[in-house]
Amino acid sequence: MQTPTTKAGSPTAGQNQLHRVLKARHLTMIALGGAIGTGLFVASGAAIAQAGPGGALLVYLTIGLMVYFIMTSLGELATFMPVSGSFCTYASRYVDPGFGFALGWNFWISWATVVAVDVVAAQLVMAYWFPDTPGWIWSVAFLALTFGLNAFSARSFGEAEYWFAIIKVAAVLCFIGVGLAMLAGIIHGGVPVGLENWKVGDAPFVGNAATWVGVAMVVAYSFQGTELVAVAAGESENPRRNVPRAINHVFWRILLFYVLAILIIGLLLPYTDPQLLRNEVEDIAVSPFTLVFQHAGLLSAATVMNAVILTSVLSAGNSGMYAATRMLFNMAAEGQAPALFKRLTRNGVPLFALLATALLACLCLFSLVYSPKAVYIWLLNFAGMTEFIVWLSIAVSHYRFRQGYVKHGYDTADLPYKAGLFPFGPVLAFALCLVITLGQNYQAFLQDRIDWIGAISTYLAIPLFLALWIGHRLVRKSHWIRYEDMRFDGLALPARLDKKS
Repeated sequence: MQTPTTKAGSPTAGQNQLHRVLKARHLTMIALGGAIGTGLFVASGAAIAQAGPGGALLVYLTIGLMVYFIMTSLGELATFMPVSGSFCTYASRYVDPGFGFALGWNFWISWATVVAVDVVAAQLVMAYWFPDTPGWIWSVAFLALTFGLNAFSARSFGEAEYWFAIIKVAAVLCFIGVGLAMLAGIIHGGVPVGLENWKVGDAPFVGNAATWVGVAMVVAYSFQGTELVAVAAGESENPRRNVPRAINHVFWRILLFYVLAILIIGLLLPYTDPQLLRNEVEDIAVSPFTLVFQHAGLLSAATVMNAVILTSVLSAGNSGMYAATRMLFNMAAEGQAPALFKRLTRNGVPLFALLATALLACLCLFSLVYSPKAVYIWLLNFAGMTEFIVWLSIAVSHYRFRQGYVKHGYDTADLPYKAGLFPFGPVLAFALCLVITLGQNYQAFLQDRIDWIGAISTYLAIPLFLALWIGHRLVRKSHWIRYEDMRFDGLALPARLDKKS
């Protein structure tokens, strides 16, 4: 599944090969833009309202650490074997072929659903400006736009994602700049704010352990999307140089953006402000970002932030269409999906896989029958759970990859990229992610009547994943891969080690 390149880095001709056309700047912005979205712009206010300014900051740092270990694990795997369907390939080779099969289909369904989530979110955002226009029109229009961006070439997807991410990063930087100026007393009365809002009520730490677990689930969803850089590695010009660079640089930038933004919001707004609890995508007018800008005297902040949110959902939809399409292509190339889906256009686009992804994304049209907000929540819950399964699989795959690599006598110093703090990193990431996964919607079982609709939409991905895994094992007789049976014939091996295998 490796795509050969010329010395200049351009793709060689190949009928069934993806083109390596994504540059380092594309990978950087794909990883960066994937994790900056409505989770930060809208839901961050609810995190502060529930856990307090100090509690929210601590939760963001903890989840940030978990994501850091997941990303470094992914970096080691993706640089050793840069393929477009990375997650299912690693799982199949180092865990269990059935596990990889289930993970691949799970990932495809997840990100195709993300596209549906985001085009439904787009109609909710557009209602801010056009309240009388039927929402499904916007969903169809934005679905067509994301399809078109992905149908032309991987470069057109990367270029669109690059500029989408630039807008989001600029908005966060402006927010941080305005917030720091307000904290210093340069804006809004000329008096430094200080720590007054950290002393309101029970601040800085509010609630109990259950509260913080609930907040952790919201925060973890905010970081989802950073792993897309590994999917894009299959079409990167120089994945063994660019993927580690994107993972190392981007994660710290994301953590800096999130931690600074949460710190500023917690210092400028009291956690008791009831508007912070409004965290739906249509509540952008009272987003914590909007509230801070309005306190600074920027009265048009709601309109500007609404445009930024629209950019965010289009970016997420664009990335989701790309990721799901490449996963379906890779599964077809490995015989785990119909061969039709591995056919490529002249520009290296798996068009039939793209069409199948767009067709599943038409789930957004359920908003014609049900409330758009209800459809948005159902699809969001399902997509969120499938993403946590991907994170868990990355930790497991990396742990077994490294153990097998060493047992075969290879030196970890020869790896193109080496994740630090092994095995502590993937083990901690797996444990934290498992707690968040199982507790995703525990509130549904604590009411007088169990919220079965909410529970099913949240946890449906788990039995679906297990059914695919068990079904593959029964039909194909697949089994757990033993360390001694693992293969390490990736292009990353030095010549002296490759001969040994």
